[in-house]
Amino acid sequence: MTSLFIDAGFDSGNIEVLGIEGRSARLAIRRDHMSEFFQWFHFRVAARSGEEVELKLTGLNASAYPGGWPGYSACVSEDREYWLRAATSFDKDAEGGTLTIRYRPTSDLFWVAYFAPYSMERHHDLVAAAAASEGVDYLKLGTSLDGQPIDCLEMGEGSVQVWLYARQHPGETQAEWWMEGALSCLTDPADPVARALRARCRFHIAPNCNPDGSRRGHLRTNAVGANLNREWADPTPERAPEVLAIRSRMDQTGVDFAMDVHADEAIPAVFLAGFEGIPSWREAQGEDFYRYQRILARRTPDFQTKLGYPKAAPGQANLAMSTNQLAERFGAVAMTLEMPYKDLADAPEPVQGWSPERCKLLARDCLAALLEWLDGGDA
Repeated sequence: MTSLFIDAGFDSGNIEVLGIEGRSARLAIRRDHMSEFFQWFHFRVAARSGEEVELKLTGLNASAYPGGWPGYSACVSEDREYWLRAATSFDKDAEGGTLTIRYRPTSDLFWVAYFAPYSMERHHDLVAAAAASEGVDYLKLGTSLDGQPIDCLEMGEGSVQVWLYARQHPGETQAEWWMEGALSCLTDPADPVARALRARCRFHIAPNCNPDGSRRGHLRTNAVGANLNREWADPTPERAPEVLAIRSRMDQTGVDFAMDVHADEAIPAVFLAGFEGIPSWREAQGEDFYRYQRILARRTPDFQTKLGYPKAAPGQANLAMSTNQLAERFGAVAMTLEMPYKDLADAPEPVQGWSPERCKLLARDCLAALLEWLDGGDA
């Protein structure tokens, strides 16, 4: 009888067990429903404490971003609160690309994930706590295909319309950890950054744009396989009701500043992507984005500008992506914030790597940078 048991029958769980022999298991990641995307994994392991477990995730050369596996270390936790990194290696020539995770548990149960999970229950706790805070208005913007609410929290008395939204790609849980940090700051009546921002801005915050994909354990898509960040040009209720609901509210409020929060599989850095290449590109609008970027780089060593995505050529921006759509539609200073699955190349932390704690700290730095940007900093 095996002494190793693996299951993923819970919120955001994703793994298929191909075989178990002793303390070693062969595994595969399930594809997103109605999609070829796969990369997110999250499962539970029952094993005797004190003995090393070997977990082999196979077939990864066909995953969404195979460049994300070299140099990556898996996240493990025994209490589902504190997540550290396990010894991990990748062999592209073994069984179609195999990630091998080795871990010696100190108890009989542990969890393994691509990044620290952010469950829908924790999401509801986050929304409930924020909605109960003074000066916060809750709006249900719409309903997902699986019947879950699209939540939005609004606060602030100012005229600058600021939109913060996250987890269009549900496996990018870093984004909602960032949101937890942002909401903790903005709802704190004693926080001087929050007080100044709420006097200047009206915030509209959607902490999870893709609740169906989050609960289903998807990497990148919703319940019908739609990549929401390719649906912003013409969202439909049948394919992307989440985007339609959020964009409709944006049309009501207007957008001056927008940050779409994501994570990147391959690049070991925090960086921003802008809206170069939109048809209506104006140098002044672009300079406002670059100015924010410079302010954030000065405020925290966890952000950098050397690594990132290539810029679109003039007139070639993809308007189905939210950052480009909002910059074009509203003339907004819009941007995509990317955080890593790997550790930061410039500032590694060997025990946890990039972590929920660092996501939350980064959020406050982003908000403090916004305040400085509004004050004309780095002009």
